[in-house]
Amino acid sequence: MKATDKGIKRILKAFTYSYDGFRATFRSEQAFRQDLLFCAVFGASLFFIPLDNLSLAVMFFALVLILFAELVNTGLETLVDRISPQWHELSKKAKDIGSFLVLLSFINMFVIWTIILLPILF
Repeated sequence: MKATDKGIKRILKAFTYSYDGFRATFRSEQAFRQDLLFCAVFGASLFFIPLDNLSLAVMFFALVLILFAELVNTGLETLVDRISPQWHELSKKAKDIGSFLVLLSFINMFVIWTIILLPILF
């Protein structure tokens, strides 16, 4: 983006870059596609759960957090691979931390959904 781009033009370019990022991630990352499917299925289930809007919103954003974490992990892995494709202890550490972020987002989703759904189920 050029320093002279302002206003609507800058915003439209930002959307274009975001779309490019989504396409690149969707095409190249199986984990992202799996997480997206997981979130779509569980997100669709929210339409059939009789809960108040706040609970549904919290459950929805717990799903969105999974996608955020996967995108951060993918960006981190891509950056590490760009720096050097060779194995390095710090590269492994960075990638492992990104992977742990994704795991934490799934644990977060599971805990939130369990806390909210337990009263309905039992």
